[in-house]
Order: sequence, then structure tokens, then C-alpha cells
Amino acid sequence: MTRLRNDLHRRATEIAPVLLAGQFFSHDTGLSLAGAPLPFTTSDSRSLHVSARRPAAQPERAGVIGHRLQRRAPAPWRAQGLPIEHPARLWRQVAPMWDLDDLIAAGDFLVSPRRGLLSLDDLRYELSDAGDVTGRRLARALDEIRVGAETAEETKLRLHLTRAGLPEPELNWTLRAPDGRFVARLDLAYPKYRVAPEHDGRTHAFDEKQYARDADRWDDIRKQGWEHIRILSHHMRPDPWVAIERVSEALWNAGWRPGRS
Repeated sequence: MTRLRNDLHRRATEIAPVLLAGQFFSHDTGLSLAGAPLPFTTSDSRSLHVSARRPAAQPERAGVIGHRLQRRAPAPWRAQGLPIEHPARLWRQVAPMWDLDDLIAAGDFLVSPRRGLLSLDDLRYELSDAGDVTGRRLARALDEIRVGAETAEETKLRLHLTRAGLPEPELNWTLRAPDGRFVARLDLAYPKYRVAPEHDGRTHAFDEKQYARDADRWDDIRKQGWEHIRILSHHMRPDPWVAIERVSEALWNAGWRPGRS
């Protein structure tokens, strides 16, 4: 996925000098330039989307998917030095094509306080004049977007858990030892039950020193009386019930029962 993103950004950088006034990178391309997570694909490349708004003509260029969008007041942004639209508009543009969970993951990214890009109100504004189908889809996504989520994997694990009837976890919860010492920032946490599910993408698996620090962190979490549950990719795909059952068992053992928060 990183290779595809890098290739997309390279092609966008190459074509940017010949874009006409009022043309900008849109849809998946604009969101990628802004850093948002994109849907998983088995393709060996991603399409390059360029748009202009009426009354300008539809962009036409080899290797580009051109769009002529409805007339709206300009909302120019730049990402990585390249022209895009306001990210909330980009989120709206992909709504007819993306799965709901991918829309939610992108929304979580855009409203993350650590990135300072958008607010929930920015996304909510895009519902105000969206068509029935797009508007309903955006509304469904907005209902499950949470401020504080930081990765697409974290978002999708949260969605799997809550849709299975488990309580909604706290996001990026700070765990401290009894003496106030910082222990960890937990991606997902159930403080009442001292259960901490965490998606482990194994990005540190080939960095021996970082892996050792991770292992020490996991031990420290457990020393505070918490159940730390590492969720790997094969616990989520193709069957998320593996992840759900691991978290459900830990919550049950800690005293949670269906119907309780």
C-alpha cells in the first residue's frame, strides 16, 4: 500500500506543473495527498483524479480521470505542495464509490486533533446539500466517526467490536502507574474492565530495538493489571470474529455482560 501511495504521489507531482487554473487533484488522489487512508486494493496502481468546477471544462489528459464538478465557491488547499480541494469536499467526492468503513476511516483521520485538518462540523456541512443517496451514505459514516482515532486499522477494529455488541472503547487512553508514571497510550481501552485491545501491524517487527521496546511496553501494561490483547491482521481478515472473540472473552472474564456499558 505504501508503494502504491508513493507511486500516486510521484505521478501527481509530475503532472502538477501542467494543470490549468482552477484544476486540482480530487477524490482518492486528493485524500491520499492529504495523508488519509485509502481502501485496500489488489491493483498494481491507483487512478489519478483531476477535477475542475463548472463552468470550467472537464480536465482531459492521458493517464488522468477527469471530473467536471458542480459549481461551488472555490475552496483551494495544498497538500505536499500540490493543489487539492478542502478535504471535506474530497471525502464527499468518494462517498458514492467507497465502502462505508473506508469512509469512516478517512473521516476519523481527517478529524484527528493530532493532524488539525478538520472538525466534525466541517464534515457535517457536506451533508447539507448532498443528494439523497450520497447524503444518506455520508450521514451513516458520520454517525460512526470518532474524534481521537489515529489509524485505519484502529478504526476498523473498533467498528468490528461495537457492531458485534461489545461496548465502545475509549480511544488513545493514557495509562499511568499508581505513582503517576506514564506507562502507555492505549489505542483502544476499556478502563472499567482493564482490557486493552491493540491492532499490531508489525511495522516494528524488523527493527530489533523498537520491537524490544514494544515488548517491554506490553509487559508494563500487564503489570498494571490490564489484559493487553494484540490483534494481528490475520485476526481481522478474512474473518473479524477471531478478533471479536478474543476481546469478548477478555471482557467477559473481567465481568462485562451484554447490555452493560
